[in-house]
Amino acid sequence: MSTPMSRRTFITSVSSAAAVGAISRGRFPGLRAAAPSTKVAIVRTSDRKKGVTGVVRLLNAPGPKGKDVVIKPNFNSADPTPGSTHNDTLRQLMAELLERDARSLTIGERSGPPVTKKVMEDKGVFDLAREMKASIVNFEELSDTDWVPVTPAGTHWTSQLYVPRLMAEASYLVSTCCLKTHGYGGVYSMSIKLAVGMTPKRLMREMHASEHMRRRIAEINAGYKPSLIVMDGVDVFVDGGPSQGKLVAANVFVGGTDRIAVDAVGLAILKEMGANSAIMDRKIFEQEQLQRAVELGLGISSPDQIELVTGDEPSRAFAAKIKARLSEG
Repeated sequence: MSTPMSRRTFITSVSSAAAVGAISRGRFPGLRAAAPSTKVAIVRTSDRKKGVTGVVRLLNAPGPKGKDVVIKPNFNSADPTPGSTHNDTLRQLMAELLERDARSLTIGERSGPPVTKKVMEDKGVFDLAREMKASIVNFEELSDTDWVPVTPAGTHWTSQLYVPRLMAEASYLVSTCCLKTHGYGGVYSMSIKLAVGMTPKRLMREMHASEHMRRRIAEINAGYKPSLIVMDGVDVFVDGGPSQGKLVAANVFVGGTDRIAVDAVGLAILKEMGANSAIMDRKIFEQEQLQRAVELGLGISSPDQIELVTGDEPSRAFAAKIKARLSEG
């Protein structure tokens, strides 16, 4: 039998609830509600199958059951990983999605400068898609009606920005990126940079010919939202990139649902691996891709909001190092 609530208890409870609401609405400027956190999974392994499976299970994010899933890999070129997504990573990711009852799988991509179809042929992606019963959409072959406009607040683009309708309207979108530096103005290439392959090829000259390149990269992300991000960090570029660079074995997989958080963890990993000065000499949240993504509200706004999750001792030990890097800003 429940005990009747006294008048004093009732008033205290209501007052507490009202105070929490007032704090969240900013009525008490000296007090702030706790910022929401996001989980980022770390799995220390050189086995791509184990890495993909590990981060997906650790995240335990809402699954794709009954949904048409769109997968955006990194096929900017056909160069070996991390120049492009490893087929083993893509295959295992598709297997995990099918195991979780995805209704269908579609791989969507636009390469550049190489021709997209040739990149996919060279990488054996068409054979892999047939094996996994997935379809392929080549963004380089889309008609004008297959693109939707994106206009981020305070955009740094002078031309109208577009992303494929397939990506903008996907009910479940998965980004699978590599972990690397970018030697042509991007500074780094991870989940936020992956969006460049979602734009018409004709916009690439404008993107590169500006001091605002990193901000423009982030702004593409306003046109879509991933449900899951899986980043392959088995082999990483700590200098150079995106196709070729100084290669280091980091032996790690990273997974999350927040692009800013995943890239922040990736930058911390690059710092731990000893990357170039563009990474080492700047704080993580001072990188322009992240700064602009934060301004656009695409995810978290500080490293304090990242909760690292692991499943074994090697991963926990590595995560402790990454947490220390994140705490430096």
